[in-house]
Amino acid sequence: MIGRIEIDENHLRAMLEDFKQNDLGIDEVVAKLRDLPYEDLDFAKIDHHRAIRKGFPEVVFGQGKTPAQIGSIAAAHLERSDRLLVTRASPEAYQAVLAAAVADATYDELAQTILVDRRTARDQVTGVTVLCAGTADLPVAMEAVVTAELMGCEVERVFDVGVAGLHRLLDHVSVMRESSALVVVAGMEGALPSVVGGLVNVPIIAVPTSVGYGASFDGLAALLAMLNSCAPGVGVVNIDNGFGAGYLAATITLAANRK
Repeated sequence: MIGRIEIDENHLRAMLEDFKQNDLGIDEVVAKLRDLPYEDLDFAKIDHHRAIRKGFPEVVFGQGKTPAQIGSIAAAHLERSDRLLVTRASPEAYQAVLAAAVADATYDELAQTILVDRRTARDQVTGVTVLCAGTADLPVAMEAVVTAELMGCEVERVFDVGVAGLHRLLDHVSVMRESSALVVVAGMEGALPSVVGGLVNVPIIAVPTSVGYGASFDGLAALLAMLNSCAPGVGVVNIDNGFGAGYLAATITLAANRK
């Protein structure tokens, strides 16, 4: 029986070692590798090889996909992986995943993510901190949190610390300075990453959100403000891209931990 294993480098090495020691037959090896590098579902090609190349399995972007498509992708994905993350997912998509015999899936309504975590060992590395300026920025901030946690990081959360009440942020300077990477989420004028950048020597991943009045242009004002930050050490991802920020922060932290 193939089983639901994540095809990453460690599993691949272990499988080949089992074959070398005659503990695994050639037919079993072929069965496990048959759908590498991808599995064709007609409407989607699932990249089972992603974990070998990147160290983390493919993430499903739910927006624009039907619930039925997401359910089928999730079921196929979990035949080869012990982790699943679907972003921009609706409650209907979650129900479709449950209906596809993925009973252990969970749904985060705020982050709009579907999550499955079947890892037997869940040792989390410290170092990621996610900050957001206001409560309205929480959906994007939580997408970053969910992503970094599933990648193997313990995440500190510092929420509602925007520049309109700077004293709230200053209470958390020690936490920020002890971090390996900071995700800083803000809408409106997008000033928070610049302020944080002037306080710490930690890599900052700025995330503009589409929160704000008309002149914010659905996050464009915050995006341009962050791109024009005078504080060094600030990088910027796209508007509302909490996933990309959480992924990058986890990558930085995990790489630092390997040294």
